[in-house]
Parts: sequence; structure tokens; C-alpha cells
Amino acid sequence: MSKQKKIVLAYSGGLDTSVLLSWIKDKHNAEMIAFCADIGQEDELKGLKQKAMKTGASKLYIDDLQAEFARDFIYPMMQAGAIYEGQYYLGTSIARPLIAKRMVEIARKEGATAIAHGATGKGNDQVRFELTCAALAPDLEIIAPWRNEAFRKDFPGRAEMIAYCADHKIPVEASAKKPYSSDRNLLHISYEAGILEDPWMDAFAPANKAMFKLSVSPEDAPNKPEYVELEFSQGDCIAVNGKKLDPLGVMRTLNKLGGRHGVGRVDMVENRFVGMKSRGVYETPGGTILHFAHRQIESLTMDREVMHLRDSLVPRYATLVYNGFWYAPERLALQALITESQRNVTGTVRVKLYKGGTYVAGRKSPRSLYNPHIATMEADPTKAYNQDDATGFIRLNGLRLRVNSKVNGVANLSKTVR
Repeated sequence: MSKQKKIVLAYSGGLDTSVLLSWIKDKHNAEMIAFCADIGQEDELKGLKQKAMKTGASKLYIDDLQAEFARDFIYPMMQAGAIYEGQYYLGTSIARPLIAKRMVEIARKEGATAIAHGATGKGNDQVRFELTCAALAPDLEIIAPWRNEAFRKDFPGRAEMIAYCADHKIPVEASAKKPYSSDRNLLHISYEAGILEDPWMDAFAPANKAMFKLSVSPEDAPNKPEYVELEFSQGDCIAVNGKKLDPLGVMRTLNKLGGRHGVGRVDMVENRFVGMKSRGVYETPGGTILHFAHRQIESLTMDREVMHLRDSLVPRYATLVYNGFWYAPERLALQALITESQRNVTGTVRVKLYKGGTYVAGRKSPRSLYNPHIATMEADPTKAYNQDDATGFIRLNGLRLRVNSKVNGVANLSKTVR
């Protein structure tokens, strides 16, 4: 008698994954092991175990990965200064490799031969999950029902899913569909689809206040600014307002502070890896403060050429995270360079939070490269800089410009080509 197949499913307890659990179990005649990563969803995890067992799972793992998420994923990404397309703090993107990594570990522990996920065939998450598995467990089978024509035929819409749950006595709330979808973790909440698919729709209008969970609207934020001090050591924030905290503690503290002042709201149209554009709305209160403060302490302590080199790699690094290449050799190589760049990024930044904004209110460091005696407009007591030297410096840098003008003519430089 052949051994029953074991499959590990990324499970949230919602309508989609409840249907997936039952459908995959029937189609593959498999033992289903459900897994939910606790990465900061908070009350969304209530009642999951009972629901998973009633739906057909033989076992449910609910693993608290918040500390690992903050320490090993959010913090290295913050050191890189990574923002995708100038706006997105990569909150969903950076969580997926951690979830997939833990799924692989559970599969090894349970002797499973496959992992399954409920990511759609149009999105980025399918890529992120599966590229992580390709790197960490290339032998495991991947089951992605939304890319299965038979599954899509069985469930062309939400009504069919609700009916399936009723027929199979699957305990889900058959409520009307929310006008958008959301995904929450320690770094952010994302909102997309539904009413947000119209890019002209104003997500921040007063009528949509109820959508946001982590932050008040800037209009409703306190009329008095609040100051927060962040202490850094080698690129990592280690204390907030003088209190030593681990990365998880820092994120929780900054989320509360940023949320209170309406910090970190973003509405953008982004380019998905699969080729289409997508509109997303994000709340990233703590991450926004941390990213801003980190940049401020870098400005004081990081060598110019090191900073410019690192900055030139930020779009590449952010794209790797967004596209799911966290465990790719090029991301690991970039991370090594970034770690080296952070060696002297130590000191304290004071940030003012006010009506959705972050403003620097002071920075200091024992590793500061800023020397007021050299930078001063007054006489330099250190004699480190001789203004006469600038004459030769400018003349040498202007050499190629003078040669070009003599050869090609000055008139050509002022022409605008259309």
C-alpha cells in the first residue's frame, strides 16, 4: 500500500485557503498540514486551529516568527535603504521568503513532498514563494491551484467558494466580499483590489478612514509635534528614546509612534514582476521612521563614495526583494557589501513627527565625518582645506569640457533636441 502524500499549505483561515485546503486534500488524496506564520497579524490569528481541523487538516502550525522577521529580514533590508520604485517599503515582499523558508522546514520535519500556496497566477507572491523553494528545497513539489484550470473552472467566483464550503461543512463566514483585500504584518498593511482598482479613487478621502488600521489620517493627528530619538549601532537601531530594544521591540514602538501621527501612508501604482501594473495602498508607520532616521545617521557617518556606491545599488536590491530573489546569490553578495558599508553608521538621530511627516531635528555620532571647523565659512583653524587648491581642482575637471567645446562648438551645447 502506497504511503499517503503529505502537503504543507500556507493557511490563513479565510475563505480562499479554507477552500484550498479541502480541494487539494480531495484532488491529491493527501494529508494536509496547515501552516500560519505569525508575523504581526495580531487578532487575525484567533480561532485558526479549530477551523483548520474542521476543514480537514491533520495538523496546524502557528509559529511566532516576529522576532526573526524583524531581526533577519526587516533590519538587513533597512540597512540597504531599500524602497521599490521610490515609494514602496516592501512590507509584503520581505515577508514571503520567511514564510516559505518556514514551510520548507516544516515539510522536512513532517516528511512532506510538496508545499501549496493560494497566491494567484497574476501576482508577485507566487514568484516569491516558489523562488524561495527553488533555492532552499528544489526537490519539493509546488502546488498552486490558482494556476490550475480545473480549480478556476470549479471556482470562477466567490459565490462558488461559499457554496463549496456549505456543501463540505467548512466553517467560514460567508459574508459579502470586502471592497478591497488587505495583508498585514509587523512592517505594514497593504490594501489592493476591489474599489482600489480605480487609480482615480481617493483612498485617503474621509469616507475611507475605516480602511486604515495602523495610522490615523494626518488631518486627525495631534496638533502638537512629537520628538523621538533613535540610537544606531553599525546601521541597526538599538534604542528608542533611550530605551534599549531588540529589533522586534523597535518595530512595535515605532509603529505606535508613527501611527499616532499619521506617518507612512503611501498610494502608488507599481510594476509587478509578472508584467502588469497594480495599484496598492500601504501603511508603514514604523518602517518609514526607521528608514528616514537611518538615512540621517548615514549622512553624518558614511564616506561619500561608499554612500554613492551603495545608493547606486538600492534600486537593484529593492527589485531583488520585490521579485522574490531574497535567497539569490546576487542579493547575498549585495548584503555583504551593505554590511561593510554600515560599519561606522553609529549615533543618534532626533526625529520630529507631525501631521504625517518626518523631519530631522538633530543628529550626533562619535563616528561623525562632519567637521564644523573644515566646513565653516570662517577661517579654518585646522588648515585642512586650502581654498587656493580649488583653482587647480576646477581647472582639471573642466579640461574635457573645454576640449569638447573647441572640437564640437559651444553652440551645439545649448541646442535642445526634440
